[in-house]
Amino acid sequence: MSSPATSDREKVVSKLPGWLRQNLKVRAAQHGIEIQKAVEQGITRWCRLASSPDPIDTAGADSFATFLPPGQWDEFRQIASQRGVSLAQGLAQSVQLWLDANPAPEIKRPAVTRRIIVCNQKGGVGKTAITAGLGEALAESADQLHPVRVAKQLQQALQAAEQGRHEDGDTVLVADPLEIENLPGPGLRVLLVDFDPQCHLTNQLGAAPLPMDGDSLTNHMGGNPKGDLRDLIVSVEPETFGDRLHLLPACNDAFLLDVRLSSVRAREAALERALLPLEDDYDVILVDCPPSLGLSMDAAAYYGRRRENEEAGRSGALIVVQAEDSSADAYDLLTTQIEDLRNDLALDIDYLGIVVNLYDGRRGFIATSSLQGWVDIKDPRVVGLVTDRKEQKEAVRVKRPLLSYAPNCDQSVSMRALAREVA
Repeated sequence: MSSPATSDREKVVSKLPGWLRQNLKVRAAQHGIEIQKAVEQGITRWCRLASSPDPIDTAGADSFATFLPPGQWDEFRQIASQRGVSLAQGLAQSVQLWLDANPAPEIKRPAVTRRIIVCNQKGGVGKTAITAGLGEALAESADQLHPVRVAKQLQQALQAAEQGRHEDGDTVLVADPLEIENLPGPGLRVLLVDFDPQCHLTNQLGAAPLPMDGDSLTNHMGGNPKGDLRDLIVSVEPETFGDRLHLLPACNDAFLLDVRLSSVRAREAALERALLPLEDDYDVILVDCPPSLGLSMDAAAYYGRRRENEEAGRSGALIVVQAEDSSADAYDLLTTQIEDLRNDLALDIDYLGIVVNLYDGRRGFIATSSLQGWVDIKDPRVVGLVTDRKEQKEAVRVKRPLLSYAPNCDQSVSMRALAREVA
């Protein structure tokens, strides 16, 4: 039942039901504790009881190994024998005791609803895919484990891009596999706002664009609502995201938004006036912005500004680019527009970072040198690196959220890493 110790612990092998093992894995991850430490604490608690707790159904229990302090397993075996319970039953009771003493932590909800505007003045860089993927990652269940690329690995990859060079001076990104860790989801309530008249976000998630003769976000921003904006919101795959991920669909009437805003008083605040009544229902609101230099982008940037008593870096602009030259030109246009708005209205608009999307180092010098250019900016820093893979295109084709269609693919893993970088 035991074998020689590694380090200062000894390996022990018993049995544990699969459902209890899974609960232990999730709860230990939620509390940031090693499974072996949780089992140690549970056994210590069990051994100190005057008698055994109620029996646990151990049907179907299979092999379970862990490492415990020297002597603890022998003490546990002796007490189990005295109480007349099997080692598997005693271990199951110990694990359940630890679970009962360490309930799942409450979801940390922001004091002020976070507002993230996903933007760039260039179309085709993947703003919609990043908006959807980030929202999905933020809404994933806190009671399940999901594969995540740990944050330090992103920085190591970017440092590799910065330092690694061929003999001819070309920058390269080292393609070594990055460390993956299984972590609980953030479990946040997320609203995705399709602010683009092309309706890409709406279509990609399998929802229907709003009819031109009905109500829409444009109507509410223009001061002519036809009902409650909540009535337009749809839940995105509630069986996967537990009704935490919602979408405000787009309408083609958004093509006319700049014209309508031109006659609206305090037009920069039009998006905020429309969405403010919804904010109490959500922890994060992500706005998929159109590639526009017009009034609609001003309204989006204003909505993402830092509010009074809000911490810096909680809301703001998340800029999506590709590793090619036209993204850099569009980036300059966007930041100029934001800086003008900052100065004209004396606003604090934070940059949450740059996401380099659809990256493929095999495309050679253009891709690798462009990535180097984004890394060199430093402020805002690169917070996400998402590779160009087939799963995103497939998810769009079947109109499914990426993180439910292919939860373990490289892009899904990167979306979860991005969620933790901007959290």
